[in-house]
Amino acid sequence: MEETLGPRLCVVMPCYNEAATVAEMVKRVLASPHTAELVIVDDGSTDGTRGLLDGFDDSRVRIILQPFNVGKGAAIRRGFEVASAEFVIVQDADLEYDPNDYDIILEPLLNGSADVVYGSRFQSGRPRRVLYFWHSVGNRFLTLLSNMFTDLNLTDMETCYKAFRTEVVRSLDLRENRFGIEPEITAKVAAGGWRIWEVGISYSGRTYAEGKKINWRDGVAALGCIVKYGVSTRRRRRR
Repeated sequence: MEETLGPRLCVVMPCYNEAATVAEMVKRVLASPHTAELVIVDDGSTDGTRGLLDGFDDSRVRIILQPFNVGKGAAIRRGFEVASAEFVIVQDADLEYDPNDYDIILEPLLNGSADVVYGSRFQSGRPRRVLYFWHSVGNRFLTLLSNMFTDLNLTDMETCYKAFRTEVVRSLDLRENRFGIEPEITAKVAAGGWRIWEVGISYSGRTYAEGKKINWRDGVAALGCIVKYGVSTRRRRRR
């Protein structure tokens, strides 16, 4: 990978009731040599997370407090609005995704090959915790359906790790408040004709007992978003 020329990455961290993990994740993000700024958007946490956020003493950290819980999509959109570094990546506040993977994710951006990079949990020989079969099937089905509308060949549309040139996120008119933000971003990136790469990443998924929040209702909602934004993408590509 080419010389990074110093930190050039804004990490946008949506956060909701992650008191058990947020401090450790912030530590890991700030330890990355790529991190120029960390924007934490707390989405109305009620479990003590907000009190923990007050303890982060680093000039790179910016904390935004949503007045009440709106959803992950709303938190991501708010973080994108204030990102100022050359590149931006979404980072969950749990411990499922590893900031050590920033190296491989940023490589296509740093060498000028890509405008957008997805970190795939399914395209990797890297370590991955074995968990729910049907959850995996659901992710693959949503990715397949998204690909049918966008004409992309992604293996993991639902991944948290999506990295962009900041000019890309500035061009996206995002609307979704919850987990529908994932297919919306993918559809609008495809419609914009941006160069998309995918790299394999490690993944340490957590159980529902450990705090996993996405459920089957979010999957159903994602189906609607895939169709809604996918139809729009196909119309734009025909023009």
